[in-house]
Amino acid sequence: MTFFGWAQIALVLIIAVAAALPVGRYIAAVSTGRVGWLGPVERLFYRAGGIDPARGQDWRAYGLSMLAANAAGFVLLFAILRLQGALPLNPQGLDGMSSWLAFNTAVSFVTNTNWQAYSGEVAASYLSQMAGLAVQNFLSASTGIALALAVSRAFARGGVRELGNFWADFTRVTLYVLLPMSVVLGLGFVALGMPQTFSGYVTATTLEGAEQVIPLGPAAFQIAIKHLGTNGGGFFGVNALHPFEGPDALATALQILGQAIIPFALCLTFGRIVGDIRQGRALLAVMVGFVVVATAAIYAAEAAGNPLLTALGVDPAMGNMEGKDLRFGMPLVALFTATTTGASCGAVNAMLDSFTPLGGLIPMFLIQLGEVLPGGVGSGLYGMLVFALLAVFVAGLMVGRTPEYLGKKVQAREIKLAMLAVLILPTTVLGFTAVSVVLPAAMSSIQDAGPHGLSEMLYAYVSAAGNNGSAFGGLTSDTPWMNVTLGIAMLLGRFAFAVPVLAIAGSLAAKAKAPESAGTFPTHGPLFAGLLAGVILILGGLQFLPSLTLGPIAEHFIMLAGKTF
Repeated sequence: MTFFGWAQIALVLIIAVAAALPVGRYIAAVSTGRVGWLGPVERLFYRAGGIDPARGQDWRAYGLSMLAANAAGFVLLFAILRLQGALPLNPQGLDGMSSWLAFNTAVSFVTNTNWQAYSGEVAASYLSQMAGLAVQNFLSASTGIALALAVSRAFARGGVRELGNFWADFTRVTLYVLLPMSVVLGLGFVALGMPQTFSGYVTATTLEGAEQVIPLGPAAFQIAIKHLGTNGGGFFGVNALHPFEGPDALATALQILGQAIIPFALCLTFGRIVGDIRQGRALLAVMVGFVVVATAAIYAAEAAGNPLLTALGVDPAMGNMEGKDLRFGMPLVALFTATTTGASCGAVNAMLDSFTPLGGLIPMFLIQLGEVLPGGVGSGLYGMLVFALLAVFVAGLMVGRTPEYLGKKVQAREIKLAMLAVLILPTTVLGFTAVSVVLPAAMSSIQDAGPHGLSEMLYAYVSAAGNNGSAFGGLTSDTPWMNVTLGIAMLLGRFAFAVPVLAIAGSLAAKAKAPESAGTFPTHGPLFAGLLAGVILILGGLQFLPSLTLGPIAEHFIMLAGKTF
């Protein structure tokens, strides 16, 4: 680790937090309908759908609308992927995806996971990329932000049943937040050399005289929304490590900013909606703190290098550069990895399979903590608020009083629903992993033996259920078993978590807000932030520590003993 490396990390994070301030204020204005510079277009959508944006919905109606929108998106995307061979904008003549792969991919993009069991340049046509995958990048991100706004209103209001109107939130977030930000970032990526073209692939002659096919396509603007929407699905197979997706260090820094800015900003949006910006700052401090600690841990592990290679004469000052690109450097790789796995993005600019065991443990653990640090767009905020309720519940048990959060009493119903939501991730991940490591149909997908092979399988289900989408590598995932079970894990991780959270929001919105008193536990200071961080760590650590011990931790000590996998 070097001073200049840390200076790069600090600069990017400072810019991300600074940019989140105006964005958070802007999203709060969008949530109340005060932004209307695309009013005619917005009203056209309402008329076409028969929607009254002023008509509020309770949590059940809001949730059913959300599920209906995503079900329609799944059906449409599945059809596009299956039929792409007969559809236009397919200059390479690619065939339609198999039923298993189309199911997995459609579920993946609808749930904001963007797990890819295929390589984009050889499996998805231009039409599939634009009208299918890119559209769902917008809509899945809009769904998450809409849910976060609904949950935020539950804490701001008292004695009401309505959380807002899903269709209005969904439309406004897409039109006023994601589209303009994607246009700006996409133009920046084009200026840095990312392709945005309908031309077919180019065949070039290498210096050795061989022919090489260079894939092109309308990539830049899909890459923009993949980061801004914390989607993560790459236009090309190796994701941000591809020269067209990550042309240089500046593009990498912009990608990090893109995937962090909206999750950071939504904390401040929450503070404005509830009328106390300090509450949002406390949540933001916890998010940023975890990103910094995770980045430091990855940076330290990779900079220490592999002792087996050091023994063979490799300069230890080089660190572990296997699977990394010299254009980015280790500091930006560490920060990118921490933000992409903490932010539910799933994009990668280095191969996690080539990290040291402890370096690979950190991104896996970040997802296991619930994808709230900073989490996906929207899902990070409402996931963090679930942990905040559990934190005040623990604090209430300590002092023997009914817990409150922002004037709302947290009672048995809310805690039961919160635990139901929190237990979805470990139940799904550990259940599917346990079955897969003994089932021959699944074991054949594992590339490596020993604890590294377990890490490959465990990470796949962690990534799917956590709606992250990054891959540890070394796993053949385009099989019927993996496609179906990973698809089910994505659905559970997205919707089996979101529905209980909406039920919590509905319960809290109906409660009257109690005035703050001398006995109220303050939830905007460092004491609460520390308690919240501890609750997140304990829940994640207790649930997944045994599996991590059998995987990356065991591999680390075996590596020190002189063996690798």
